[in-house]
Amino acid sequence: MKKILSVLIVITMTIVVANAQSVSKNALGLRLGDNDGFGGEVSYQRAISDNNRLEFDLGWRDSKNVDAFKLVGLYQWVMPIEGLFNWYVGAGAGIGSFDSPGGDGTFALVAGDIGIECNFDFPLLLSLDIRPELGFNDNYSDDLDLDIALGIRYQF
Repeated sequence: MKKILSVLIVITMTIVVANAQSVSKNALGLRLGDNDGFGGEVSYQRAISDNNRLEFDLGWRDSKNVDAFKLVGLYQWVMPIEGLFNWYVGAGAGIGSFDSPGGDGTFALVAGDIGIECNFDFPLLLSLDIRPELGFNDNYSDDLDLDIALGIRYQF
């Protein structure tokens, strides 16, 4: 029984590895979403290995008389679903600054990331993800925000 189970595990792993899509070396585009106000991010992804990448997002938010800029870096694990689709999870951190009628300042955050993407045969990558962000600043971002966004990136 153990031998049969071992053979099945090896066959399954071989099929998974053979069907695994590798992430593109580079991808550059926009990530548009909303957590405390609509905003956009210039997004860059850099492959580290076949199924791991770094993502860097420089973004802005405009909400209730508050303007904020932030830079977030994430490490992501990418796993194939089927065909053109992948799903991914990640973790990272960021820093930012804000300007509001009550004052201005800086903040730090830690973030997670989970999403799904469609990796077309031509150099286009569409994604939809949710990024829980825990901010550290009493005046602006001291709670958990859920940043939901649509990404469109050019792969090269």
